[in-house]
Amino acid sequence: MIWATLLMALREIRRNTMRSILTTLGIVIGVGSVIAMVTLGRGATAKITAEISNMGTNLLIVMPGSDRRGPTSASAPPLKIDDVKAIEREVSAVDKVAPTASRAALIVYGNKNWNTGVTGSNNEFFTVRRYAIERGASFSDAQLLSGAPVCVLGATVRKELFGQGDPLGAAIRVGAVSCTVVGVLASKGMSTFGSDQDDFLVMPLAAFQRRVAGNYDIGAVFVSATSDKLTTKAKQQIEALMRERRRIAPGQLNDFRVQDMKEISDTLGSVTGALTALLGGIAAVSLLVGGIGIMNIMLVSVTERTREIGVRLAIGARGGEVLLQFLVEAITLSTLGGMLGIVFGLAISYVATRALKMPFMVLPDIVVIAFAFSATVGVAFGFLPARKASRLNPIDALRHE
Repeated sequence: MIWATLLMALREIRRNTMRSILTTLGIVIGVGSVIAMVTLGRGATAKITAEISNMGTNLLIVMPGSDRRGPTSASAPPLKIDDVKAIEREVSAVDKVAPTASRAALIVYGNKNWNTGVTGSNNEFFTVRRYAIERGASFSDAQLLSGAPVCVLGATVRKELFGQGDPLGAAIRVGAVSCTVVGVLASKGMSTFGSDQDDFLVMPLAAFQRRVAGNYDIGAVFVSATSDKLTTKAKQQIEALMRERRRIAPGQLNDFRVQDMKEISDTLGSVTGALTALLGGIAAVSLLVGGIGIMNIMLVSVTERTREIGVRLAIGARGGEVLLQFLVEAITLSTLGGMLGIVFGLAISYVATRALKMPFMVLPDIVVIAFAFSATVGVAFGFLPARKASRLNPIDALRHE
């Protein structure tokens, strides 16, 4: 009986093809939207996590200024090289330490120029920030100690000044300082937040402080813990050391901050996860709209087929059989819409992730949930019209014009 009922349902759907297509469109859009939103959200989360991990999940950044009420980075005392040496000497959970100072400058080579960021640091900077030397070399010990005017270019700076040419050994002007190129960094590309990770150059810290900045302030200290598990311990040790060195009394707010990249990664993951759930929930509302569309069309169908229902009831069909017929029609419409919605959602999310350069992550659980929800919508919203059809009086139904 079920098979015969299903064939009858398909026949009725085929008989009103255009109406059936418009009816299922709401389900298609609903299921597709849920799958696309969740897939894009998961892809964004994975991309952000990967980029932060690329910077190092065991990375800590020490900077002057508080992230809460209190002194700002402008009023807080700057970090000094003695602070860096103290971290290297006294914090046991620290592996590598890279003091940095930065500012923007105009870089000139021949008739080409480019505004970019100039960073003064040591060779540990390339390790903790996970930059690889593609061509040339990093700084020698002699260059670091003497503050020699040499530099390593980011991929964007190399491209803008030299195109496809070889920059090694070339003399460029950094602000008012002549600087010799000794190396080029491998490209990292754009970050999730839209910043170019290759648009900068690095000089020895001593050279930057004396020739570019004109002071010995440290803008930030990049610190890598000995392992991911010891990141929290390293952060606590650094905070205790800096409070002591900066003479911060118990109960007073820090005039510095230590950022933990693992905490940032976890926080961003939670935020994007919440946004994904919110967008998925909003998209799921369209499934309810599609369900209401199914109910309206089925009610119209019951009205149109009142005489047919009356004939079936008059020749012995039971109310349950009529109810089952209309219920199967509603479920069939929502199921077909669900299957087409899965294809639509996966196609849209694939195109969008490729365009946004995010990983395409198919989530089987979301696909199954969206499809099951669409089938449930068919049952829920198809029941009322089916129940109405099953309760028709045969005599009244036969008299219906």
